[in-house]
Amino acid sequence: MARPILRSAQQGQPEYARPQFVSARAAYPSFLSLQDTLALQAGWAWRGLVDASRFDIVLRMIVGDAEIRGNALKSVLLNGISLLSIFVFNFLLHPLANDEPKKGLHTSFGWLYQILWLAPLVGVSLYLNASWCTIIAKRTYTLAHGRASSSYVGHGTSTSPNAYIAFLNSLATSAYRAVMIGTSVVLSFALGYVPVVGRPAEFAFLCWVDAYYCFEFLWIARGLSLSRRVRHLEERWAYYFAFGLPSAILCMWTSTLASAATFALFFPSYIIMATHARPVPYDPYAPLTAPVTPAAQQQTAIHPSPYVPIRLRVFAPVIFINDSVVRVLSLGTRSRAESGVSVNIEEGEAEEYGMSNIRARRAPVMRQGRRKAD
Repeated sequence: MARPILRSAQQGQPEYARPQFVSARAAYPSFLSLQDTLALQAGWAWRGLVDASRFDIVLRMIVGDAEIRGNALKSVLLNGISLLSIFVFNFLLHPLANDEPKKGLHTSFGWLYQILWLAPLVGVSLYLNASWCTIIAKRTYTLAHGRASSSYVGHGTSTSPNAYIAFLNSLATSAYRAVMIGTSVVLSFALGYVPVVGRPAEFAFLCWVDAYYCFEFLWIARGLSLSRRVRHLEERWAYYFAFGLPSAILCMWTSTLASAATFALFFPSYIIMATHARPVPYDPYAPLTAPVTPAAQQQTAIHPSPYVPIRLRVFAPVIFINDSVVRVLSLGTRSRAESGVSVNIEEGEAEEYGMSNIRARRAPVMRQGRRKAD
């Protein structure tokens, strides 16, 4: 009886590797302490406050580029006229309306002044300011980062069907954005009527809203959908709260029309600062890890403390109310007009600012250790 021939791996046969097991202790995610996490959040907030104070960059851009300078001067002139008209009413006409002998006449004149002059002037200023700020944002982005990305649909295509789809999506995006602005304003006013915590909550929410609209031009230029814009802000809530803090302070303690005119006056400056800002952290789920490098890929991710939320869903009420309004008005296809904005707001991708490799590498660990804190 012939004996079986045993062939080794050296004779060309494949050698099966033994399965390698990772201990449960090694697979368990690592977390920072609560004190270290709060210190990181404070540092990120300070970074946002510094980025929102870089008026030297604003001055350099205005002086160095004629297109930015022209649109910025038009914005300052028109919004300056609006603020002057509002101050004339508040400090001259409004005291006259309280004069007892001719109180009825002065009150009627005050209402006519607001309806026929102030409201239309501020409305026209906001409309023209939006157009000028778009030009300033595009020019600033081109000078700082190069050419902007294509639109969300039909990247780099010029065929008629794709152009038509892009136009429809742009129209739906504009409608959704307009409703979102109105929802944010209404919600901020509603928070002010909540007992005890209403005013602080309104102020904090206004900081995030101001920061969002300052960075919106930059995010659109980089091709981020609304879900990714909202997620990016909510995962860096400390930084964006501090970035919107100065503009919120300017607009919080005046009347509604004066607040709108003041924000419009400083809006071009904050767009320029937002374009040159560097929001932190780079990866909110592993804030101590540097951007993608060969050494970082071998580094163990250390997550923030579970007691401090990574993502603070400050825009969840706005999105919920906004989607309800859109459904009632039957705008578009309810949820797909904004690249999955309405229903898929929870599914915003994490690929902004080149983080797709980081998330793909750390996804299993994050799902195990941070789901409850997210």
